[in-house]
Amino acid sequence: MGLNRDAVESLRADPGASSIHRSLDYYYNNAAHDAAMDSFYAEFVRSGDLVFDIGAHVGDRIGSFRRLGGRVVAVEPQPLCIRAIRDIYAGDEDVTLVEAVCGASEGSVRFYVNSTNPTVSTASPDFVKAADGAPGWRDEVWDDELEVTSTTLDALIETYGAPAFVKIDVEGFEDSVLAGLSRTLPALSFEFTTIERASALRCLDQAKSLDFSSFNVSMGETMRMEFEQWVSVEQMAAYVQALPHEANAGDIYCLSS
Repeated sequence: MGLNRDAVESLRADPGASSIHRSLDYYYNNAAHDAAMDSFYAEFVRSGDLVFDIGAHVGDRIGSFRRLGGRVVAVEPQPLCIRAIRDIYAGDEDVTLVEAVCGASEGSVRFYVNSTNPTVSTASPDFVKAADGAPGWRDEVWDDELEVTSTTLDALIETYGAPAFVKIDVEGFEDSVLAGLSRTLPALSFEFTTIERASALRCLDQAKSLDFSSFNVSMGETMRMEFEQWVSVEQMAAYVQALPHEANAGDIYCLSS
């Protein structure tokens, strides 16, 4: 169990992995952040739980879920991020990597690559369009496209079982991920951005239709909830709509009854 720190250092030293060096530095060299993340996710993940990490990037959440004793199915389509996850969690039998996009249906999808900042690569053309010229996003360029395999949450559940928690962070494609889920789960989270609030509102509608009834939100990487008490879907929608553009991004957490 656990991550291979030698692999992290090897990736840091590799010029061919330069586009993920910033992520590696932030997520794998910050003990205080690790502790905050573990404390935060302990509300959702207990030892032995199955967790789906949809949009795993370089695997920092995988590390937290594993430290909490979870078994992780990580879904990631980007070749360099796939390499990072394979190397960092090599030999950990409780980490399963699925090389795919998670979406509304099985098959394949077009994936838009930001080669200098892979963390915002996406399967959502609407996200790319919304970022074009938006304050804080003007330097982002999606300069390549890939055709990648697509799976669904329902298909993952059929293969691996029902998870206790699902983390979804796929840069504007979150509503498509939720469209591929037809059953209620104990808890999930999905990322949203202020450049695409309509997507967040669609996700909230989908969560409500799946019988999620309580909601909270964590902004950025604060690892704390904004509301002391969990709120209704209507209250969460109003919160998202009222956020200033500069708030940028956060993750909405959903609990079932």
